[in-house]
Amino acid sequence: MSSRRLAAKLSAVTKAAHYPGNTAPAPARVRKPWPALAVAVALCALLSACGGGREVVRRPPPPKPVREWPRTEPENPGAANAVLMRAISLVGTPYRYGGNTPDSGFDCSGLVNYVYRDMLALSLPRTSRDLASYQGPRIEPMRLAAGDLVFFGSKGNVSHVGIYVGEGRFVHAPSTGGTVRLDHLDGPYWVSHYSGAKRVLRK
Repeated sequence: MSSRRLAAKLSAVTKAAHYPGNTAPAPARVRKPWPALAVAVALCALLSACGGGREVVRRPPPPKPVREWPRTEPENPGAANAVLMRAISLVGTPYRYGGNTPDSGFDCSGLVNYVYRDMLALSLPRTSRDLASYQGPRIEPMRLAAGDLVFFGSKGNVSHVGIYVGEGRFVHAPSTGGTVRLDHLDGPYWVSHYSGAKRVLRK
């Protein structure tokens, strides 16, 4: 076959490939690459749908505002200061049910009895319930002064007592396995179980 006839035949085959009904395979279609912007948008949508491949961190609710506690001058500042200093010095002493000395440990009313007896030679009832019935008027929370006794319980029953030291804080012996510590009256448990206060220090 001459070179001219071969060229003509190849040209005819090439043209026939573009007509309908032709069974000759069409050349493969080359897909154009995605523009960079389209890739970025698609990736951003994918990350949003699946959380970005990491756990979504929720912001905690804002803390509840703490009350401002006015400073109420004790009726007997000297006695109140002595009680305050002694009570704070016992922070860290282990809790012990029935305990009433630093060596044996303290329960809540044992701590109160020890501090008042040691600093002021004042004897008080032994249990938190009897302390709540002790002499002295009931004190509203915003009128508390250092040295007042603060009580906690539920359904009208007093089950715990501490010594108020100012700025909404009190010293107490909380529970088995714990130690004497400072807590705040606005703490979640204490604010919901607060049952009143009594003033035992007088002029």
